[in-house]
Amino acid sequence: MLQFQPPGFVQRVLTTPLGVMAYYTRPPASPLLETEDTRPPLVFLHSLGGGSSAFEWSKVYPAFGHHYRVIAPDLIGWGQSAHPVRNYQVQDYFQVITHLLEALAEPPALVVATSLTAGVVIRLATQRPHLFQRLLLVSPSGNGDFGRDYRTSLPALLAGTPGIDTLLYQLGAANELAVRGFLSTFLFANPSRITEDMVQAYLTCTQQPNAQYSALASLNGTISFDLARYIGQLKTPTTILLGEQSRFTPTAVTRRLASLNPQAIQAVAEIPDAGVLPHLERPDWVIAHLKTFVNTEG
Repeated sequence: MLQFQPPGFVQRVLTTPLGVMAYYTRPPASPLLETEDTRPPLVFLHSLGGGSSAFEWSKVYPAFGHHYRVIAPDLIGWGQSAHPVRNYQVQDYFQVITHLLEALAEPPALVVATSLTAGVVIRLATQRPHLFQRLLLVSPSGNGDFGRDYRTSLPALLAGTPGIDTLLYQLGAANELAVRGFLSTFLFANPSRITEDMVQAYLTCTQQPNAQYSALASLNGTISFDLARYIGQLKTPTTILLGEQSRFTPTAVTRRLASLNPQAIQAVAEIPDAGVLPHLERPDWVIAHLKTFVNTEG
């Protein structure tokens, strides 16, 4: 498989209960410092849509590699990690994220996450708050917020129909035309910012053996939930970023979710002229916000 990590970063692996998980990190300047790496960990978690991987954060995390021990995994079922054939559940992501943090990040950790993964992280933080020091979340969602039953939508019904689901994935995700269309129509506010490395990274990840199982679990609603039911229980200090032109989770919905817990959610900021992945589309803006976030006390 093609490698998409930035210069200076290496791929390593962690064995989890669900399989081997690949992650990217920047080693210390000297191998002699490896066992005494005092840089605080900073964890980047990608979203859960077709073709997703740690590449999603690869335009941002290099800016923090010298001063932080960056940990950017391909979650199980995605990227270069194991793709077990299973009906993925929210609890699977609770398990692998917990294992990652406990094994590599010396909790409580600074964690950055996107979209549905960010919603999963909020739920996990309400159950195991000791894992998290602070959160920076991009458009957190449960994909079924405020009573919306995503599972009854046409895409979810098609993605949950045996036979049709695999065909839908092959035609709608696992080819270059579909990837370009998905990036330009749904993920980016300005398609002119889509670069060839982005297309190839997403395409390569969609074509991994058994990649459809994790992607279809997101599309068919198996791991959707109403984040409004959980966000009020969050106690971890949190910052939320959102792309001004996000199509998947409208800014009004994100702000409504944030309003349910003003004690924990300390700031909400919009990235102008950006879609659902501002960290890929306008990384300089996200880097600036993230620098403020990591330098915040508490």
